[in-house]
Amino acid sequence: MPDLADLLADLDAENDVLDGLVAPLDPDGWARPTPAPGWDVAAQIGHLAFFDEKAVLAATDPDRFVAEELPAVQADPEGYMAAAVGRAHAMAVADLLAWWRDGRRAFRASFAALDPKAKVPWYGPPMSVTSKVTSRLMETWAHGQDVVDALAPLGATREPTDRLRHIAHLAVRTRGFAYTANHRALPDGDVRVELAAPSGDTWTWGDPALPDRVSGPALDFCLVMTRRRHHLDTALVADGPLAVEWLEIGQTFAGPPGEGRRPGQFA
Repeated sequence: MPDLADLLADLDAENDVLDGLVAPLDPDGWARPTPAPGWDVAAQIGHLAFFDEKAVLAATDPDRFVAEELPAVQADPEGYMAAAVGRAHAMAVADLLAWWRDGRRAFRASFAALDPKAKVPWYGPPMSVTSKVTSRLMETWAHGQDVVDALAPLGATREPTDRLRHIAHLAVRTRGFAYTANHRALPDGDVRVELAAPSGDTWTWGDPALPDRVSGPALDFCLVMTRRRHHLDTALVADGPLAVEWLEIGQTFAGPPGEGRRPGQFA
């Protein structure tokens, strides 16, 4: 289990990278469409700001979160998600940026004050503080990828770092959840994972003797497991039916899998 302070520092770093991409944008830049249908750059940042705000509520007033937020999302899931986009689009760019920055600072302060093993409520089962921060890092990176893809024609890039290990580990831990989210039964057997880290190290999970395995760049694995790339558009190698199926349905986030990305979209 990673140290909470180190994990929060890695989350700060992911936020800072994304901030550096969006802060210089003019209104046209904020309105650029991302690969997520119907979502522009402003919607992506608004989504992050909205759920930072909700996570702070879950950490600081869990009873209120359970009493207010859970019934609201259960009553109208699509409307609940759309609220963040609508709020973002109603704001001036400076106000949207301030909302996101204030929210992520509040997230950091709230979660740094908690026991790493403590449970906080969320939209699914309660999560440990460490797991919630890891999930937040994954969400920040994944929505940041949508922003990078939107801004790539303008020259935007983002270098992969070994912070991807948090996301890769989350993907391995949530393999069973991906089957649940896709209304499939988890098959018997496990999958070996061997990834080339940005630093040049090799990260592994699972028994080396397993016949089913996924191997390739850690970046590609994280892109596929956050559903930001189709696995056929990456350098990942899947050996065995369990490995192939996992790459088809894997996801690290809660909720329905969504459309994902089409084969050839980022060939």
